[in-house]
Amino acid sequence: MKRTVLTPGAAVVTPRGRGSVIDVRATPSGKFVIGVEDADGEVTYFTEKALQLAEG
Repeated sequence: MKRTVLTPGAAVVTPRGRGSVIDVRATPSGKFVIGVEDADGEVTYFTEKALQLAEG
């Protein structure tokens, strides 16, 4: 299984489009959620499975 490290500033592709990682948080259950800011400035949180690193 390939594991990707998502750190603040990384460009990612989400189900809602492209964005930039601005926050990484642990939930009480031990999972991580990643805050992604889109071009409009809206921040949405996703699980690691929902994100891919943007190419280029």
